[in-house]
Amino acid sequence: MFVQITKEEFLKDISKKAWYQTNNIIWTILFLYPLFSIIDFIYANDIWVQFLIVRIISVLIIYGLYTFYRRKNYNYRYLLHITFIILSATSALICNIVNITDLNVYFLAYSAVILFLNLQVFWEPIHSVIQSLAALILLAIFYNAIRQYELDVFISNGGQFFFIVAGVSCLIPSARYKVIERDVRNQILIEKSNEQLKSQNKDIIEKNEIIDRQYERLLKMDEQKNSFINIAGHDLKNLIGSIMMSNNMIKEEEYRLSTDQKEFANYIEESAEKMQYLLNKLMDVKEIESPEMKFKMEIFDVNVEVRHIFRGLMETAQMKNIHLIDNILKLPLHVKLDKVFAGQVFQNLLSNCIKFSQTNNNIRVVTSLQRQKFVFEIVDEGVAIGQEELDMMFDKLKALNEASASQESRLGLGLSIAKLMTQEMGGDLSYRSDDKGNYFRVEFNVIN
Repeated sequence: MFVQITKEEFLKDISKKAWYQTNNIIWTILFLYPLFSIIDFIYANDIWVQFLIVRIISVLIIYGLYTFYRRKNYNYRYLLHITFIILSATSALICNIVNITDLNVYFLAYSAVILFLNLQVFWEPIHSVIQSLAALILLAIFYNAIRQYELDVFISNGGQFFFIVAGVSCLIPSARYKVIERDVRNQILIEKSNEQLKSQNKDIIEKNEIIDRQYERLLKMDEQKNSFINIAGHDLKNLIGSIMMSNNMIKEEEYRLSTDQKEFANYIEESAEKMQYLLNKLMDVKEIESPEMKFKMEIFDVNVEVRHIFRGLMETAQMKNIHLIDNILKLPLHVKLDKVFAGQVFQNLLSNCIKFSQTNNNIRVVTSLQRQKFVFEIVDEGVAIGQEELDMMFDKLKALNEASASQESRLGLGLSIAKLMTQEMGGDLSYRSDDKGNYFRVEFNVIN
């Protein structure tokens, strides 16, 4: 968070601070300066009334000037200079009138006035120097005008203390001015920082409210999603149950079935069992919401599973006049995977290749053992899908754009699921699409 202070802001706050200090000085003088008459009553009893009148007149003049300057909002420095001059003139006059025996007391009073003003005033130090010089000049003027005593007598009876105080006190405003100036700057920074923090806090509160509303909406949508999955799942379970029951009824008349029909019946049974397993996974809401998918890991011959998938899709390929080439290893290769999900990966890849290929194409299915890894490959020699479209299908579950009339509607859902399942089970899935066609490759670790 970076806060900048403009010159106008700084000068405005400096002026406020200066007037605050000026108010303190003026009102202190208005109340205390007439009380100096107590000193007059004690040490100049014969003329103390005249001194009181002079002090009261000085206070009234200062008050009138203060009221005028505040109303007009004039520079406070002028008011302080005039106040200094009035106090210096009255004090210098009194110091030259009183008896020599009482001069020490009045010089000390005069020094107290000068010291008080320099301790309280907020201005540049040059102004204090000017006022000290003015005080010395006024003392000299009244001394020459009245001249009751010799100069050395006048100075030795308190004058030397006054000169020291007047000179040293000029140094005070310099440090004071810098300190107050720094405090004002820091105060502005704090206020502006607080304003920014309040604004940011308000934005955070508003965004939190938006997040809370979105969270409530997501909760409702999640409840709707779970409800839909349960309803759809139960309906699908009934359908799968009907398929399995019908297939069992067919298998009860096994003696009437041909070899191919028996094979198809077994395929229907296995497919229905897989569908039921996947459906149970889907309906397990706790497992769906878990950050990690739970698999039923088992050791099996992966080549047998691939060959089973291959045979199950041959009829679909023949319907599109697509020739499936079997390059599946005859040797057993054992892996430790979720058999249903692994089969789903192979089926999704191969079924999508068949789905996306044009007629009269060749699709080779190859399995091999490379560096202690089972490798499943599909080589489609048909028209290339396109690398960008494949990326979309695998990564974002998006439909391909601008499908031609000879192509089927393409969805990346099956391929995305295949990639997700492969990664979740510790495997690797890669693909490419170029002028030579489309290529898919899956790798899983082999059990020795």
